[in-house]
Amino acid sequence: MYNKRPVAENIYYVGVNDRQKSLFENYLPIPEGITYNSYLIIDEKVALIDTVDISFADVYFAKIDAVLNDRPIDYLIINHMEPDHAGVIGLLKQKYPMIQMVGNARTFDMLNGYFGISTRLHEVKEGGSLSLGKRTLTFYMAPMVHWPEVMVTYESKDQILFSADAFGSFGTLDGDYLDTFISADRYRNELRRYYACIVGKYGSPAQALLKKLALLEIQTICPTHGPVWRQEIKKIINLHDQWSRYEAEEDGVVIAFGSMYGNTQQLAEAIAEGLVSEGIKNTIIYNVSKTDTSFILSDIFKYKGLIIGSPTYMNDIYPPVENLLFAIKHRGIKNRLYSCFGSFSWAGAAVKQLTAFANTMGWELVGTPVENKQAVFSDKYQAAFELGQTFANRMISLR
Repeated sequence: MYNKRPVAENIYYVGVNDRQKSLFENYLPIPEGITYNSYLIIDEKVALIDTVDISFADVYFAKIDAVLNDRPIDYLIINHMEPDHAGVIGLLKQKYPMIQMVGNARTFDMLNGYFGISTRLHEVKEGGSLSLGKRTLTFYMAPMVHWPEVMVTYESKDQILFSADAFGSFGTLDGDYLDTFISADRYRNELRRYYACIVGKYGSPAQALLKKLALLEIQTICPTHGPVWRQEIKKIINLHDQWSRYEAEEDGVVIAFGSMYGNTQQLAEAIAEGLVSEGIKNTIIYNVSKTDTSFILSDIFKYKGLIIGSPTYMNDIYPPVENLLFAIKHRGIKNRLYSCFGSFSWAGAAVKQLTAFANTMGWELVGTPVENKQAVFSDKYQAAFELGQTFANRMISLR
């Protein structure tokens, strides 16, 4: 039923598309779906690299059977134990009782915890290798990219990196899995959003992995989500280097605001006019009550500037804005230009707290934050416009 899908000679893609799930990890919207990628290496020994979400076990095993023709699997390489990649391990063990589980000590703690598997384990350490016959696999530890047990696997003959969740992307694979045959540009935003939401907190561990990978010749990257990268490898690695150093891709400003009755939104519009009047073409406004935080985070990773607005709500920050601040702080985003604004009806508090957020994050606070009481009149609109101009000129001065 299923066609063999080679990544290289005797290396096959056996992943699946998930077009049903609407929320990844039960909270992140995935309007374009997601994949769970797995790979088979056929040699004197057979190695399976990672598995898939258990809800796709039937399709997954059918794809494996189409490649193996009843040949057993000798090794399961476990790069990452998160259930969307390890979910089928229990069923795999039932089908192939003699299979050996290949992982590190932390892998095996989780393997026992999730599945009660504690035998036929083959432990590997940093730089360790496993011969399959003509091919040799070498293992590099990647703790906290983005779980503590994560490792990556390098196949030296065809210079393939099986990278676990590193270099992964949201989005299904429509018709093919290689970036050579599909539009890689389609995945650009979802690649960044995936990084920002899943790996973004772990910039230092990601940098440590990139330093290891810089010593390898890599012709193909096989992640556990999204396309297999071959044509776009240099670009993909460079982007992850930028993101993990919290370096913006380009000049631009994200304005993220909450507004109950429209006054804070008016200030956001005025700030945007000021930015654009000074030449900041990439000016993006988000209403945090309408746009999921994950999409806003993606653009915060992309652009250098961030301006946040909030009304005062119960003597505090408006809850959807507070959620955004938590997400930003949780990921430890560095090196941003920042300012803020807000409104109140009888007692102001939000702007004071938003201003303090600059110190919390170690960001440069640009201009004078604008705080408006009740309706927005021309003086406050002008102050917001001028804040946009000041912000733009500071950004331009850093080019």
